[in-house]
Amino acid sequence: MTIRVLIVDDQAMVRAGFAALLNAQSDIDVVGDAPDGLQAIEASGRTHPDVVLMDVRMPGMDGLEAARRLLDPPPGVVHRPRVLMLTTFDVDDYVYEALRAGASGFLLKDAPPADLIAAVRVVAAGDALLAPSVTRRLIADFARHRPAPRRDPRLRLNGLTPRETEVLELIARGLSNQEIAAHLVLAEQTVKTHIGRILAKLDLRDRAQAVVLAYESGLVQPGAQ
Repeated sequence: MTIRVLIVDDQAMVRAGFAALLNAQSDIDVVGDAPDGLQAIEASGRTHPDVVLMDVRMPGMDGLEAARRLLDPPPGVVHRPRVLMLTTFDVDDYVYEALRAGASGFLLKDAPPADLIAAVRVVAAGDALLAPSVTRRLIADFARHRPAPRRDPRLRLNGLTPRETEVLELIARGLSNQEIAAHLVLAEQTVKTHIGRILAKLDLRDRAQAVVLAYESGLVQPGAQ
């Protein structure tokens, strides 16, 4: 199946470069581009992309607001693409807010071409792009310095079994499925089953939102190992 991609960046050369790279892949088709968030929303409604590559900082409507609108569309709008945020900085509060809004992850704009291609495929497959070396630090930093209001800490986690809670904690600490399986002495498929149940019970879209919730609920403390 061909992955339909929309590229959103205020720099025309960046859009052209990404488009050339992605269009060279047999399984990826760039269906449009936009220079700002407002035009991105319009283009998404017209082209129905599977993945939106969204720059964080743009004049007019920035990537954060555009991501919010794409991921929480008004009544009657059925299409919801996956959103992959692009940023120049590896720690950016806009990116954290985008993850809270439902973005599937983020990628540095100077990442190697192979990483961009792989990221599009990962996000299109329904997975979150979470590089533990960067994403865990980003989320921990902003959970520490700009925590969201905790109306009822851990309340949403009450429906999880003890094992599911343990798996969620390990996800938030940046462990891969394979590492979680080794840590808990479980089959990797069993870990995948637990994660699927966690996402379903907590009404989360993917791993990225699970990490955010784990910090915001207090299950994982920022800076803890």
